[in-house]
Amino acid sequence: MADQAGGSGGAEAQQVELPVPESHDDILRIFNAMRDQVNQLWRKINELDIEKQEHGLVLSALQPMDDSRKCFRLIGDVLVERTVGEVAPAVSRNQDGIAQLIDKLQEQLSVRKKVMSEFQAKYKIQVKGQGGQETQQGQAQGSQGVLVGES
Repeated sequence: MADQAGGSGGAEAQQVELPVPESHDDILRIFNAMRDQVNQLWRKINELDIEKQEHGLVLSALQPMDDSRKCFRLIGDVLVERTVGEVAPAVSRNQDGIAQLIDKLQEQLSVRKKVMSEFQAKYKIQVKGQGGQETQQGQAQGSQGVLVGES
């Protein structure tokens, strides 16, 4: 389960060292790499959240059933026959493990977002559409009006 995160442990989340950029192209390359890492973490968190919700659906379906009832569980590529009493605790443990992994990834995400915003402020990087949208929206809303002619 922890192998799916694609990152290393919590030590990396505490200290993120960045190479010192030598040119404008290096600054952009580093910033784009940071943004890609943030997006990748978002995607992984969303994927795991969906998987956690699916585990919850399975648990809610198994809850009213008798513990001795036969059920099937897919483990890897193998479908195995078990009882509800055997499967429900395993699914619950998996759901808890997924929740813990999501928490770790969210911590990494917040650290990476903070580092990225500091890097962005340090090198005065502006993303297209990020700063100018509010002024354009304000102008568009301010110019909307009704012209009434005098009779």
